[in-house]
Amino acid sequence: MNIKIAPSILSADFGKLNEEIASVESYVDLLHVDVMDGQFVPNITLGAPVVRCIETKLPLDLHLMIEHPENFIEDFVKAATEHGRSPKDVSITVHQEACKHLHRVVQLIKSFGVKAAVSINPGTPLEMIRDVLDDVDMVLIMSVNPGFGGQKFIEHALQKIELLREIKPELDIEVDGGINAETGKRCVEAGANILVAGSYIFGAKDRKLAIEALRK
Repeated sequence: MNIKIAPSILSADFGKLNEEIASVESYVDLLHVDVMDGQFVPNITLGAPVVRCIETKLPLDLHLMIEHPENFIEDFVKAATEHGRSPKDVSITVHQEACKHLHRVVQLIKSFGVKAAVSINPGTPLEMIRDVLDDVDMVLIMSVNPGFGGQKFIEHALQKIELLREIKPELDIEVDGGINAETGKRCVEAGANILVAGSYIFGAKDRKLAIEALRK
């Protein structure tokens, strides 16, 4: 599988967000947008109105770290597609831990024509999402506890990636948290094909070189 790089705007300067995105969009494959509500995770970031203002031709990878995500799916789909972006270029990820009826939420996402993905936190076993693996387009393995950027990579995420790749050889496997050139390489070796990196990219003096290092 080709390795895809998804810069996380969590580490970008929100005061000049579209400039930050423009500085990397020629070198990456999709844009990772972290949505946090201060309830599911101890931080608040952005909502659908900010997604609506994002100016990029990159596919949008919307990571909803929020409680009751089913109540907001339609708002985010509308925000992501309002300016002509195809629903096929939008992915919405919900957390297993935030969904009482995970299969129903996945089906709701797919009903809008966008890609559906599910994420699990470091303390959640892979078994908790096994029953929806045939229904999702991607699984996001969290390699830090969600909520803040710049955290240290949690090693046992690699075991989850390896097991998931054995179970679903063709599935997109994304990993997010503590990703740099070293940890990214280990994730790819374990079976991941989409790397989310925030501070490693946006904190680099040369962002292009940082992105290239992730592909090696």
